[in-house]
Amino acid sequence: MTRSTRTNRLARYGFGSGDDGSVRAADLLGPDGLGLWRPESQEPADAPATELLTALSRAADPDLALRQLHRIVEAERRTAEEPALLAALHADPGLRRRLVAVLGASSALGDHLVANPDHWRVLATAGDGLAPTADGRLGPLGEGKPIPALRAAYRLALLGIAAADLTGGRALEQTMAALSALADATLAAAYDIAVGELAEGTPVPRLAVVAMGKCGGGELNYVSDVDVIFVADDDADLTVATTIATRLIHVCGLVAWPVDAALRPEGNRGPLVRTLGSHLAYYRRWARTWEFQALLKARPAAGDLALAQEWIDQLAPLVWRAAERPEAVSDVRAMRRKIIENVPPKELEREIKRGPGGLRDIEFAVQLLQLVHGRGDESLREPGTIPALRALVAGGYVGRADGEGLLRGYRFLRGVEHRLQLQGLRRTHTVPAEPAGLRWLAAALDYTATPGRSAVEAFRADWVTHATEVRRLHAKLLYRPLLESVARVPADGLRLTPEAARNRLEILGFADPAGALRHLQALTGGVSRTAAIQRTLLPVLLSEFADAPEPDRGLLNYRQVSDKLGSTPWYLRVLRDEGPVARRLARVLSLSRYATDLLSREPEALRLLAEESELTPRPREVLCEGFTAAAARHTDPVEATRAVRALRRRELVRLACADVLARAGSLAPKAARQSPPDVSAVGAALAAVTDATLTAALRTARATRPDVPGLRFAVIGMGRLGGYESNYLSDADVLFVYDAPPGVPESDASAAARGIAEELRRLLGMPAPDPALGVDADLRPEGRQGPLVRSLAAYAQYYARWSRVWEAQALLRARFVCGDPDLGEEFEAMIEPVRYPTDGLSREQVVEIRRIKARVETERLPRGADPATHTKLGRGGLADVEWAVQLLQLRYAGRHPELRGTRTLGALAAARDAGLVDPADAAAMAAGWTTAAQVRNALMLVRGRDGDQLPRHGVELAGVVQLLGADDPGEFLDEYLRTARRCRTAMENVMEGRVNNFG
Repeated sequence: MTRSTRTNRLARYGFGSGDDGSVRAADLLGPDGLGLWRPESQEPADAPATELLTALSRAADPDLALRQLHRIVEAERRTAEEPALLAALHADPGLRRRLVAVLGASSALGDHLVANPDHWRVLATAGDGLAPTADGRLGPLGEGKPIPALRAAYRLALLGIAAADLTGGRALEQTMAALSALADATLAAAYDIAVGELAEGTPVPRLAVVAMGKCGGGELNYVSDVDVIFVADDDADLTVATTIATRLIHVCGLVAWPVDAALRPEGNRGPLVRTLGSHLAYYRRWARTWEFQALLKARPAAGDLALAQEWIDQLAPLVWRAAERPEAVSDVRAMRRKIIENVPPKELEREIKRGPGGLRDIEFAVQLLQLVHGRGDESLREPGTIPALRALVAGGYVGRADGEGLLRGYRFLRGVEHRLQLQGLRRTHTVPAEPAGLRWLAAALDYTATPGRSAVEAFRADWVTHATEVRRLHAKLLYRPLLESVARVPADGLRLTPEAARNRLEILGFADPAGALRHLQALTGGVSRTAAIQRTLLPVLLSEFADAPEPDRGLLNYRQVSDKLGSTPWYLRVLRDEGPVARRLARVLSLSRYATDLLSREPEALRLLAEESELTPRPREVLCEGFTAAAARHTDPVEATRAVRALRRRELVRLACADVLARAGSLAPKAARQSPPDVSAVGAALAAVTDATLTAALRTARATRPDVPGLRFAVIGMGRLGGYESNYLSDADVLFVYDAPPGVPESDASAAARGIAEELRRLLGMPAPDPALGVDADLRPEGRQGPLVRSLAAYAQYYARWSRVWEAQALLRARFVCGDPDLGEEFEAMIEPVRYPTDGLSREQVVEIRRIKARVETERLPRGADPATHTKLGRGGLADVEWAVQLLQLRYAGRHPELRGTRTLGALAAARDAGLVDPADAAAMAAGWTTAAQVRNALMLVRGRDGDQLPRHGVELAGVVQLLGADDPGEFLDEYLRTARRCRTAMENVMEGRVNNFG
């Protein structure tokens, strides 16, 4: 038989990566070796040999398992009178499975068995058929030298744990618990050895050994420093206690692993042992955030367990107040960044512990959430990562999907870590770079090749998936903006018991604490997950509501929105997880009835608060396309209009929320933080929404009504719509114009155009759950007595023959909105000489404008209104500036084309630049118009209804002041009055012609 045939037969069992490896396996298995292989027939010696070979083939590294087994058998043959291992392997399937798994996965444990060839018996199946226990308990140490006996007992216990782990007899959590229990037992034994070595007659001190880190959390790995802190009872114990602690550290280093006491106060520079009182003094005065974070995992381990528990209990109040420090949250985040920075760059991508997407990402996220939320929820006070994460999920602090993602990532990464460390019993957290190491690791983790993908590729794919998800969730949880807000709430404020909640409501300034308490009980009552998440959110939201003039209204509005959306899966998840959404919502609900009403009708628009890009106005073209497309999807005009109005409602939510948040500091959209909000931009955005609504409604109306082929129809914007200065409750002031196609009787064209206009107004005027959009055509020739629609020629005839100066003034804001663009252009060209007369105005016309202005001011100002604070018609209000600017346009735009525009501030700036108005007067009027427009919009947002009167006191004034980013209502009102007075004076100068360059 050829050499190739011999090697191929053994290669089928996984032995050897080449001819030499297979030949070596043949020698170890043959008659001169283990006697499991017949060289002449190239097959197993017998049925038991076949079973053992099959078991070896399933090892993570069959060659390693075979070599180690051969070495153990050889050692046994040299030392034992009757070698029993091979016979036991044939007779005991459980032993065979456990021993082979250990030999193929751990060269270090294999070496231990070679040195101690009788230790394999610890893996044998018990007489009752049960596998050996692997719970971390040490066997008896015997009467010999204690340190070698402890070392042997430790290795035997570790061998049992590893065998159970590798064969599936213990899950990850059970393995970590067993390793932690073994550490406790080893610390206790080392403690006893150290005490036993004290000089005769030396009093034994009260000394506690507190487990920290992974050992404290019950999640120790195979090879790790064991973190501890030593605590003595009083000063008299310190000297002897330090001797014991020092010896304990030395013994453990000889037996198992290094003991690290660097987490103690002052680290390695501080005393090894401190008294309980000294610890308390240090933590009260000097401890930093990371030191309290480390205390989350403190657990009694050895020595005086009662003293250890007393130490933990005494420090607990300090731990659960640590998150209230102003710098606490940022400290934890900074510590995580520092850990990543300290990883060598060449290892960063292969580090499963400290690198991005590693175990530390999970641990830091969980621990920060514990520090912040555990102050008020004792169920989160778990030292272990997995129990703490499960408690966070159960309490609603982490979403179920996010929690499962972190749990999967943690189990995967810890599994990789265990296999890496078990191989050589070395402390390592780095995935090997060389191909052979990767193949071994993939096999040790039970990955197998599939068609088209190797085991290593399958492992890498899972590793990348888990690391990416862990990194994403780490960033999401660790940098959750809500954390800082929760951390600022006192611990008592997090416990929403009825008595505590009522006291907090009174402190926060709720006018009706009993009513507010009923809302809280309705939101947080019961044991549902929704109630649990509400209990997390509400302490923060209450603080936000308390900053508003009417905290009770904010809470009521929040309850109403929650009642509508509470059963929606994404609602509370968005509030808890998505950026500053919860605090943004609290500001909107507590300050703006207008925005609250919109949200109650369109609650899903709440998602807009999560994304910066969603809080910026959409371009007019995008809106028109979207609105028109929505209407086109419906053949029923009513349904089409409902779709359009729903989009309009959503856009109004977008603009209103952005306006409410614009001056809210860190809650403001990024664009608003970078440049101050511009009321002109708000007006233009609102006008664009109206343009899009009219565009879609016109399309629907024309599709509904009998039409005349070739009929051209256009909608002309007037008033605030035409000037791009709409407010939240503006009607759409329009003119309707048409042009009959050649050969069509004028009466037919007029009737068709009138039908289109009436249908448009009817559709937009139907009752619906959104702010109404009135389509007002009263600025048409002859007002309400005139026809609703006119032809282009009829408009031209009227304006040439009958129009008065106020109608020319109204045309200053006329612009094409929708319909036939050519007709719109022709209309604008037709009215150019009317609104921009070449020769300006006669003296009589100027006097007429002044007279109408005075009459409007007298007759249209509401009864009882305060002219000093009426934003529209009051002294220094919007009308003052607009009439002055329009007078300038009527007088001079014929000779100064730069004045030709529909926007008030644009025309004012052009007049200033042309020398037609004093720069100081222009500045005063611009400031007055801007302030009045801002206050008017804010009034509408606060009240939720139309209103132009700025109150001199009360919650509405306070709401306006807060919306506009001011502090003191009295100072704000004084500044408004000063600005209005200067604006009024400037207006009078312009209206009376008191400007240097003209008379």
